[in-house]
Amino acid sequence: MPIPFSSRLSVSVDLMVRQIGDEAVLLNLKTEQYLGLDTASNRFWQALTAGGTVQTAFDSLLAEFDVEPNRLRMDLEEFVQQLLQFGLVEVQQQ
Repeated sequence: MPIPFSSRLSVSVDLMVRQIGDEAVLLNLKTEQYLGLDTASNRFWQALTAGGTVQTAFDSLLAEFDVEPNRLRMDLEEFVQQLLQFGLVEVQQQ
């Protein structure tokens, strides 16, 4: 189930991030699960963890990428779900 775009995400305390050029690797130190990020998903990550809401990240990414809003919304929702599944972020209580 998608989270509301009014939500904020916080980075898990068990997370280690390694930047490799424009890409990154996110590692959950507790579960040892990792997620490799290409250039686009690394930008998603940066926007989502900049301290604003998911909506703020969406607005920023929409201005940056040449993409249909509905496509970006679906991709961002899928990415957030993957981050939650791997225990890399938590939804902050509103």
